Parts: sequence; structure tokens; C-alpha cells
Amino acid sequence: MQKLFCLPVLMLLFATAANAQVSDGSVKVVKDSRIDILVKKQVYINTLAIRNQPGFRVQVINTTKRNDANEAKARVMQAFPDVKTYLEYQSPYFKVRVGDFKTRDEATELRDKLSNMFPGGVFVIPTIINLSLDKELMNEESN
Repeated sequence: MQKLFCLPVLMLLFATAANAQVSDGSVKVVKDSRIDILVKKQVYINTLAIRNQPGFRVQVINTTKRNDANEAKARVMQAFPDVKTYLEYQSPYFKVRVGDFKTRDEATELRDKLSNMFPGGVFVIPTIINLSLDKELMNEESN
């Protein structure tokens, strides 16, 4: 929706901000420098949209006690420092979820490793994940 809206706006700005002058058979176009700023902003917005995609995380605890959730998060971060860990609050529960996985199989591998640490149950949860641009590019190269 944003892409469809921004394109006509950019075209309108370009049409009003650009002056074309013809002299000696050549065309000189003068554009407003603010157009470049708008283009850079749109590129940034588009890269953010790529990063938030449907995927999976591993939930290790669901509790009403914030201290228990913080302890669980610390244990996971200590055991797996390279995997991002999230503490989410959905009233009245604190949930600790781990990782940003595009496929259920990737999340299942981590779930199997975490199930020994958390005997109360570890689950793979579908959610919106945050992919880093580096990870996204790595996934595209492997396909």
C-alpha cells in the first residue's frame, strides 16, 4: 500500500520540482534536492518491510511471574548467545521466545536443544519475525 501511494507522490513532486529548459537542442533538467531525500526514505521503509515476515520462534516459558521469565531469558542467552531472545508481555502472561526462523524445521532444531533446559514444555510458535538484512541475503543466495 505504501509503495502504491508513494510512487504517485514522487511523480507529482518530480513534475512540479523539475524544470526543463531547451537551448541549442539540448535539455537541461533541474530537480529539487528534496526528491533524493524522499527516495532514500522510501528505500529505507522498503528494507524494513522485508525484515518483518511470517516465521517461527521457540517459546520456552509462559508465566505470570516476571522474575521467572527474566531468569529463563538469561539462561537461554547464556546457553545460546548467538540467538536473539525476546521477552513479550501479553496480559497477564510473560512469554520468553527465542530466535527468528523462516521455517518450522529450523525452529524445531532449537526446540529439541532447549527441551532439556525447560522440562515444562518448549513449543514452536508461528509469529512475525525480524530478519536482519544479512540473514535475508544469505537465505536468497542459498535458494
